[in-house]
Amino acid sequence: MNITETELAGAFVVEPKVIGDHRGYFFEAYSKKKFEENNIFIDFVQDNQSFNANAGTLRGLHFQTSVCPQGKLVRCLSGAIIDVAVDLRKKSKTYKKWITIELNDTNKKQLFVPRGFAHGFLTLVPNTVIFYKVDNYYSPESDAGIKWNDPEIAVDWGIRDSNEIILSEKDLNQPFFKDSRADF
Repeated sequence: MNITETELAGAFVVEPKVIGDHRGYFFEAYSKKKFEENNIFIDFVQDNQSFNANAGTLRGLHFQTSVCPQGKLVRCLSGAIIDVAVDLRKKSKTYKKWITIELNDTNKKQLFVPRGFAHGFLTLVPNTVIFYKVDNYYSPESDAGIKWNDPEIAVDWGIRDSNEIILSEKDLNQPFFKDSRADF
């Protein structure tokens, strides 16, 4: 397993060592020991899975406020996504900066998104399944977000026509960053 910090301090790309043969493949998706060797000390408490029937499904940008923040380890079990992490930590050198990475069922990469970040993804193909581990339970009171196309953050999702994306009512109505509950 190769764990590499991104340009956003605390956010890591996790690349498993895939062992394959005529039967298929095997890989270690998570190792507490290897995370701790990379100074990532986390206790995952819940696993979540998301099925997305259509390409162009956009979920995000989501976070839980500082009352009940969550760190996430995100991977794509089938299909492909553009995964996005946005640093919301006011004292960070990369405050309001973002990264994108393609996660798919071929490259098997994962993204570790620490507490204090917003997270979102855009599906690139139909029938995409996302799986992620979190280090804190879901809290409806702390559930918050930022509009996916916020001009202050200006994430480049690689979208040519915004009319082709599929959003939930919740994501359609997220506030802009300046009006959000980001309190890190």
